Amino acid sequence: MIPFLKTSVTSAVLAAMVAMPQVTQAAQDLSAQPLTPGAMKRVGTIDERYQSYNVEMLEVTGGKFWKPYKEIGTKAGQASAASSSEIQNDDAPTGMDPGLYQYRPPLDLTNKRLRAMAQALGPAYMRISGTWANTTYFADTDTPPKDPPQGYGGVLTRQQWLAGIDFSRAVDAPIVTSMPTGVGTRGADGVWKPDQARRWLAFTKAHGGTVAAVEYMNEPTMASMGGAPEGYDAAAFGRDYRVFDAFMRKEYPDTKLLAPGSVGEANADWAVAMGGYGNQKVLPAAELAVSTGEADAFSYHHYGAASQRCTAMGHQTSADQALSEDWLGRTDQTLAYYRGVRDKSMPGKPFWNTETADAACGGNPWGGTFLDTFRYLDQLGRLARQEVDVIFHNTLVASDYGLLDENTFEPKPNFWGALLWRRLMGTTVLDTGFVNRAGMHVYAHCLRDVPGGVGMLVLNTDRQKTRSLNLPVASNRYTLAAANLTDKAVSLNGTPLRLGANDALPAMEGSATAAGELAFEPGSITFLTVPSAKNQTCQ
Repeated sequence: MIPFLKTSVTSAVLAAMVAMPQVTQAAQDLSAQPLTPGAMKRVGTIDERYQSYNVEMLEVTGGKFWKPYKEIGTKAGQASAASSSEIQNDDAPTGMDPGLYQYRPPLDLTNKRLRAMAQALGPAYMRISGTWANTTYFADTDTPPKDPPQGYGGVLTRQQWLAGIDFSRAVDAPIVTSMPTGVGTRGADGVWKPDQARRWLAFTKAHGGTVAAVEYMNEPTMASMGGAPEGYDAAAFGRDYRVFDAFMRKEYPDTKLLAPGSVGEANADWAVAMGGYGNQKVLPAAELAVSTGEADAFSYHHYGAASQRCTAMGHQTSADQALSEDWLGRTDQTLAYYRGVRDKSMPGKPFWNTETADAACGGNPWGGTFLDTFRYLDQLGRLARQEVDVIFHNTLVASDYGLLDENTFEPKPNFWGALLWRRLMGTTVLDTGFVNRAGMHVYAHCLRDVPGGVGMLVLNTDRQKTRSLNLPVASNRYTLAAANLTDKAVSLNGTPLRLGANDALPAMEGSATAAGELAFEPGSITFLTVPSAKNQTCQ
């Protein structure tokens, strides 16, 4: 099996890193707290493919996905949803308003710009899953059926899947996925059968695809929404998971098993699955994980809110809260909840966050602006220190939370943040010695591919106040900023970031910065690299 990169964090150190203590205004105003990159100690490691992304199964097959905000409730949106004779997955997930969805054709995975942008983030994992994957039928025939067989919601053709395999190989992103688990995959007794999964995985292997890891079901927390049989419960999940586990261990022993893949739980009133999810029955992770102890990693999803598309479900947030400690700290609250489940049922297993974004239901309107880049990068920094080996951002392309524009494939602000992280932050996580506080968060890793070097991420989340730190050594500075936080255009050290001729990425070079007190403008994101740190941990 592919080896895990284990994280070693004592409970005392972990508690100190996660805690956000209350501090006085005077303490917050201390100018130039020193950072000593050469003396920073190791607190853990992450997978080389830590920063990964989702491509929804629905993007590969074509079908109804989240409708753009500007078209919700409009005649144009209604017409678009009904205009194609090739619509698959025609119905919305159980319990969801069909008016929130709009048909989109299969994603063009051969597009040169799309491939170039994905390659720039490699190596990564590409998770092809999502709610619709639970009910997708793989048509291993020359002539796929026009309509999905009974018990399925959509059809994945050979050519579509071959395109997915080819894309995965071209951009150095092995596939992570989940099994079809809907009514159509089951025998007369309701027990899950691996027949469909076996054909699909065998085809993948025969055509050069690599499935690095799998989950049994996407988000079993809301199993009925995902196409499971009526009345499906934790006992049925456990029964079926054991069939899945035996099948995978025997026939695909080199593929990691991830479980349980739960979503929406935390000890907080904002958690979208707590207290029910609309009229859907919720299967708690604590009940599901009883059966998944032999999995290779504990998988979970995190959304700090439901987007404005899903106002009927509650659990919304607003743009003016997007830099608050409450909002950014929700990442920790979700993990703390699932840590309790992990420690009881899957002790010692690493975490994989297999789906996350600013908000469920396609993201909020500001999900594609610079404002969300703080959440994106802060989440990477937080979770790297807490035994999370891999994070999958939802999505690479589709809807408001995509890293790329879904029509043009041009980078959004989060992509530029992701690219800097990929180029600068290595797999060894360091203790900065700085206690994160309202207004400023600091994270550090060994500098990628530079022995002894250190890379740091400094987030000034204060909208009005300049913050400062003291760095006693020279560094290279990479500051991302925007004229307005809700802009989709960002600059690096004052130079606008945009693609060049033939989709060439900009150089994105750092600015040489002398040792001493460094100022960080309000609402800015800065990476600092110290190649000459001589950090022994990073040798």
